[in-house]
Amino acid sequence: MSSICRNLFGLSQYDGKCEFFGDGPTVLPEGLGWFILVGLGAIFACIPTFFIWLDRRFGGFGRDSESFSTAGRSIKAGLTACDIVAKWTWAATLLQSANVAYSFGVAGPFWYAAGATVQVLLFAILAVEIKRKAPTIHTFLEIIRCRWGTTAHIIFTVYGFLTNIIVTAMLILGGAAVMEALSGVSVYAASFLIPAGVVMYTAVGGLKGTVVAEWLNVCVIYIAMLVFMFQVYATSDDLGSIATVYMRLRVVEIKHPVADNMGGSYVTMFSKSGIIFGIINIIGNFGTVFVDQSYWQGAIAAKPSATYRGYLLGGLCWFAIPFTFATTMGLGARALDLPVSRLEANRGLVPPALAVHLMGKGGAFLMTLQLFMAVTATACAEQMAVAAIVAYDIYVPYINKNADGRRMVMLQRIIVVVYSLLSGVVTVILLKLDVSLSWVYLFMGIIIGSAVFPIAASLTWAKCSATAACVSAVVTTPLAIMTWLITAAKLNNGVLNLDTTGQDYPMLAGNLVALFFSMILCTVLSYIFPQDFDWAELRNIPVIECDPNSDPNNFEGEDSPEALNRVIRFTWASGGVLTLIFLILWPLLALPAGIFSEGYFTFWVMLAMVWGIVASAVCIMLPVIEASDVVVAVLRGKRLTSLSNSTPPTSKENTMHVELPTSTRARA
Repeated sequence: MSSICRNLFGLSQYDGKCEFFGDGPTVLPEGLGWFILVGLGAIFACIPTFFIWLDRRFGGFGRDSESFSTAGRSIKAGLTACDIVAKWTWAATLLQSANVAYSFGVAGPFWYAAGATVQVLLFAILAVEIKRKAPTIHTFLEIIRCRWGTTAHIIFTVYGFLTNIIVTAMLILGGAAVMEALSGVSVYAASFLIPAGVVMYTAVGGLKGTVVAEWLNVCVIYIAMLVFMFQVYATSDDLGSIATVYMRLRVVEIKHPVADNMGGSYVTMFSKSGIIFGIINIIGNFGTVFVDQSYWQGAIAAKPSATYRGYLLGGLCWFAIPFTFATTMGLGARALDLPVSRLEANRGLVPPALAVHLMGKGGAFLMTLQLFMAVTATACAEQMAVAAIVAYDIYVPYINKNADGRRMVMLQRIIVVVYSLLSGVVTVILLKLDVSLSWVYLFMGIIIGSAVFPIAASLTWAKCSATAACVSAVVTTPLAIMTWLITAAKLNNGVLNLDTTGQDYPMLAGNLVALFFSMILCTVLSYIFPQDFDWAELRNIPVIECDPNSDPNNFEGEDSPEALNRVIRFTWASGGVLTLIFLILWPLLALPAGIFSEGYFTFWVMLAMVWGIVASAVCIMLPVIEASDVVVAVLRGKRLTSLSNSTPPTSKENTMHVELPTSTRARA
């Protein structure tokens, strides 16, 4: 058990025993842990594989390389939203969000949720721009190569790989550690079995396989969240109502007041520590979204009209996971005053502790299953992201420019398998180094944050040049690292180790420099060395095999080029307004309440509960409703006709895409 206490979430040095879990027998038998990893892993691998087979047989889904890499560019809004929720729901989402609720009170879940939702809402802008300006791409790095050439392409490919490797390692690190904590399964064995469990449907079904699997995983995550929510606020003997939770929190805060919170209360938004965490969360997560190929793949796979709908809907639905889950598990554990030590809380063991207290072994199993679903849902997306980068940004441009579709599919399947092994190795290395998940989580923004603005500008700002993009990224990263280390040294009398460098203020300083200095430098250099890029050049990025769904001329109505030209204004406005609401208006409106009254706390919790219920219903039911035509085709045993099976256009036609109005080009 001490290994989980070292490696899950907190400080690198561990010199005490866990108080809630202890060093005795685990809550779940080890055999059940192996069943979850191997047995349930196999079951959840077979189900999406079967769905893909049905889609190919009755839904008209293709077997070519474009279908494998882009899911036919036909994913609808419901599955796109589930794809976003799955990608953004890590072990950290569940564990760390509950920890900040346990530590800071109601401010913790809000700042975790708001601070990581705005990135997805703003990314919706790029999702629409992909369909308008570069509808044939397979990776965001193809845009970089087309705009800025080989040097920039290599630089940002490195950033892309770093992002995928770090994200995957964090996923497995948290999931494997919880498996060991609750069932006793070796953390090292789990590090390899977790990514191996998703290889089957990822390698067989490609991007469509990962999207379908993510929907299944998201269903389990939401159902488990609702079970815990109703346990805490409706059926539990110890809690069972919002009023009881409120009363217990007010009693506990007398015994364990929160430093830097108004009145030491857990029921106030006046939380200095909560705000600092929120700032770090906001800044660091821009890199996790904008530099991660998996988020670009979601936009590439979506239908044109599903891009803005799916990303906006996905962001709003994901908000419920940390907000509702942490308001339930974190506040519930604190209200019961469970004997969870500070070290346990920092390592993410608050939700398992409450689950075990409320439901015994059943709660431990449900918590473990929920975490397993969260980890595997994102792991498969990261595997496809790496496979796409290797295939389309290394193999085709630098090794075999004449690669055919069959070879591309085979290569990506091989990379999926190889990367699953590599990710296990990286995780084991981090475990051996005693590097905690929270340390990596906060540090990632320092490493990749400088690439955020240049990557976003590659599709939104015609004046941004190769010189500006490359220099701003390459120069800012070491500056951010220096700022981080210098701040840690000054605050700790020159002592630099995993503990001191993992503190809030050094991480905050490094993240601020990475994101904002890069933005400033890139902007200044773009005006000194401007590029006057013609967006029409992005339409010449080739596809490996003919893909009618990459040609906007084949779409009508809400998917037409004219509709997208109107939608982009709405996406800018909605993303900006929602960001303003989450980061400024909502907190400001909550501050006058001071320490929440019972009525205000009831309103706050009811809002979290309703948000969770609505988000669950949307993500579980909407994809089924949208796939009703395929369901009917399966029941009737008749194959659907689809655009992908229609007569393909000529290669010349396939490179004719959205014609941007003059006003739009000037604004860009």
